[in-house]
Amino acid sequence: MGKPLTQQRRGKGGPPFLSPGHRFVSPGHYPAISGTQRGEVIELIQDPSKDVLLARVLLEDGRNMFMLAPEGLAIGDSLQLGDDAQARLGNVAPLKNMPDGTPVFNVELRPMDGGKMARCSGTYGIVSSHDEITGRVEVRFATSSKEIKILPPECRATIGVACGGGRPEKPFKKAGNKRHKMEAMNRYYPKVRGTAMSAYDHPHGGKSLGKSNTVSRNAPPGRKVGLVGARRSGRRRRREEVRG
Repeated sequence: MGKPLTQQRRGKGGPPFLSPGHRFVSPGHYPAISGTQRGEVIELIQDPSKDVLLARVLLEDGRNMFMLAPEGLAIGDSLQLGDDAQARLGNVAPLKNMPDGTPVFNVELRPMDGGKMARCSGTYGIVSSHDEITGRVEVRFATSSKEIKILPPECRATIGVACGGGRPEKPFKKAGNKRHKMEAMNRYYPKVRGTAMSAYDHPHGGKSLGKSNTVSRNAPPGRKVGLVGARRSGRRRRREEVRG
């Protein structure tokens, strides 16, 4: 007789899987802003759920906004947010107003989604071109994948590079330190491969060399693990256009 899968136990909940969300400050997404507003950085905060510092910005209308801080931002700096924001460090503006070669991070995939890509420490993308006919903007992300996204022109982004770029240069050295960090960030760790388990622990376990990790959409709950109802597997290596 087998045992429930890890995702089944996590979905049911319990003390081992409680989230320390009461200590998290903010997701760091962009708020809805009409026109262009100015703001002042009044505090830099270390959020346990992120490797990037959060900047608390006081806007002109009296609201407090939390945003991911770029390299070089300091308390007391003034920022601009909106359609007419200048191409300066820390400003938040639509991609259509940014010249080619501008480094950006916390990029929206679709307008008004708050920011989805290049949110880790030290990550950024380069605005590489603007389509004169459709207005869409091509962004090349300077990560290991060198991914290229063609985004709607109304998508917002922060100008600069996400702070904390030297974080991966210092190794953890001890598995316990890594586990404590992952627990503080509400991350599942350690993540064990299903093929490394026994057959009663996982459907991919046992002598499963060469067994496919795709599974039918009609499989029973205990068997539905891996790539469910997948048309294809593997990484896509092409330019991806996001329809907004």
